[in-house]
Amino acid sequence: MPTPNLSGFSASLGGASRGVSKHCIFPFPCYITAMALVCVEDFEKKAAGQLEKNALDYYRSGAGEQFTLGLNREAFRRLRLRPRCLRDVSRLDISCHIFGEQMKWPLGIAPTAMQKMAHPEGEVANARAAGKAGSIFILSTLSTTSLEDLATGAPDTIKWFQLYIYKDRTITEKLVRRAEKANFKALVLTIDAPIFGHRRADVRNNFSLPSHLTLANFQGVKATGVGNAAMGASGINAYVSSQFDPTITWKDIAWLKGITHLPIVVKGVLTAEDAVLAQEFGCAGLIVSNHGARQIDTVPASIEALPEIVEAVGENLVVMLDGGIMQGNDIFKALALGAKTVFVGRPAVWGLAYNGQKGVEEMLSVLRKDFEITMALIGCQTLGDITSAMVAHESQYAKL
Repeated sequence: MPTPNLSGFSASLGGASRGVSKHCIFPFPCYITAMALVCVEDFEKKAAGQLEKNALDYYRSGAGEQFTLGLNREAFRRLRLRPRCLRDVSRLDISCHIFGEQMKWPLGIAPTAMQKMAHPEGEVANARAAGKAGSIFILSTLSTTSLEDLATGAPDTIKWFQLYIYKDRTITEKLVRRAEKANFKALVLTIDAPIFGHRRADVRNNFSLPSHLTLANFQGVKATGVGNAAMGASGINAYVSSQFDPTITWKDIAWLKGITHLPIVVKGVLTAEDAVLAQEFGCAGLIVSNHGARQIDTVPASIEALPEIVEAVGENLVVMLDGGIMQGNDIFKALALGAKTVFVGRPAVWGLAYNGQKGVEEMLSVLRKDFEITMALIGCQTLGDITSAMVAHESQYAKL
């Protein structure tokens, strides 16, 4: 057999910085790369070496003993894939539609607060990366970039806005009006945070937003009973924290629906009972989520809660999921169990901390490629080919 010519392959990998391994066996060339980042964990390690401890612990910590934080990953590992063979997967189409918007693939970026702690361009860099990848970007109310600046900085990205119903309803209403004016396509109401969870790392670190940053959506807010001098960055943070309302109920969603034309997605649903209520109160969709395991410990992993919620409302609401997504087969498992799309939070922050917009783009590219490989090897050409029979709990095999 003649020696294969791999010069073009080597050149496509970046010339001198990336070379073909001496141990390649044709026709499956292998190669080595300098500092290659090939999975989300690689981005996390890079970010951990670059973030200040205050920010790193804030982003990566969970509530209590962090049992659920680990469970979000472990629960995916307990699911087995059941591939089908000899199916034409030569042309993959992983596009999808959510609320009439076309996505290039079923993954978006979840709302994560205060992203300028990770990179100076913060939420704008993250949103631009999402737009290039054909993904949805959800902006957190507690962002370090304002609604308006994000709209200007990432005009081509599909943008949703995450919010809370505050004690002072005029604050929430003004945020809704701004989101509508800035062309955000949906409102994501977080419903699992009447109060903040107990995150031990933040308590130990006495966490606070760095003094050069502020909660940008609240700059210029006129707070009743708070003097102008007190409304610097720290004053804004304290005021916003004081506005979290433990009295809100499902009836308040009727109020929110009454002040906006945007579809309302509730985020933080973990039970079929609450999913049914979301349907009854007119929500357009829901995100199965345990808030990144940051609110209360020992609740189920998001993927564990997904099946009962899909069974309860899957034909009537757009059911989505976040929590624990780290690789392509996690995306596949969530879709097989009924989610229409999934979201990642921490992985996007790791990419952002590593290399700004380019880092998020690279992280998303790694995830997408991994998902495409999973699709092909399971025997699915389109998302419509995915069925629940392609995933089984490990207990089905443990009997052996």
